[in-house]
Amino acid sequence: MRLCEGAKGEGARPTPRVYRARRAAWSEPRGRLSEDAVQVDSPERHLTVNATVTRWLPAILKTSTRKVSLGIAGLALAGGAVAAPAVTAAQDTSPRPVHANIAQHAPAVNPLDTIADKPAAKTVSYDHQLQPNYYYCGPAATRIALSATGSAPSQDELAEKLGTTTAGTDSAMDITRTLNEVHGDDVYKTVPMGEQLTKDKMDRLRADIVHSLNDNRPVVANIVGTAYDTNGVAHSFPGGHYLTIVGYRDHGRTVTIADPANPAGPTSYDMSTADLAEWMVTRGYSA
Repeated sequence: MRLCEGAKGEGARPTPRVYRARRAAWSEPRGRLSEDAVQVDSPERHLTVNATVTRWLPAILKTSTRKVSLGIAGLALAGGAVAAPAVTAAQDTSPRPVHANIAQHAPAVNPLDTIADKPAAKTVSYDHQLQPNYYYCGPAATRIALSATGSAPSQDELAEKLGTTTAGTDSAMDITRTLNEVHGDDVYKTVPMGEQLTKDKMDRLRADIVHSLNDNRPVVANIVGTAYDTNGVAHSFPGGHYLTIVGYRDHGRTVTIADPANPAGPTSYDMSTADLAEWMVTRGYSA
């Protein structure tokens, strides 16, 4: 069921992620000098090579170190995170700006305590439209969310706002920005899931879903890999996908998903919130 490969995301990798599995990160060494590249046949040539290496090695190492430092900082910013510079002056203690649409660290309180007075179940009214092609999952999922408020531009209009191309929609931050733009209010925040799933993140997700749906705001999730719904049906998107959370039950332990790429048509399916959280590892959501 590889019907959508148009989603990227915070910290997302282009390789597939199998459900409940971690991918091993590896890279091919580049710029490696072959053992046959330099042949020294005489003491004179040996001295020449040594002199050349001694003269240029500090400059090469200095340049490489600077490139690596810049690369790490660039990747952190692209993922919506805030990273300290590789080299920081001792006197530079000024705070770094944080992206306005990224949720900050939650206070030291259990998020589940904040939903104790909320209904045990909630489903919003929405208009379920399927995506018309393999890369429109972002616009389609965003439109489903906006339809709950009665304001739903066309998928083409949303694709333009999101910057969607045939390669997909870059990240959940674009979804958040567009949702807030159409809403006319800064009500949605982007919540990155990171590389490791923790109980705190799962509790935060459950609370965010309950609060958002009780405010009549469906949640848009950026997922990758394979997960199973409560009927045991597999939903697989190795290249990434966007879908919309339109309901919950059992105080947020189970969610209802309106999937714009559902092969069964414009119908929803249920999934445990724990499985949904696993599905979003390395990605994030807008709530």
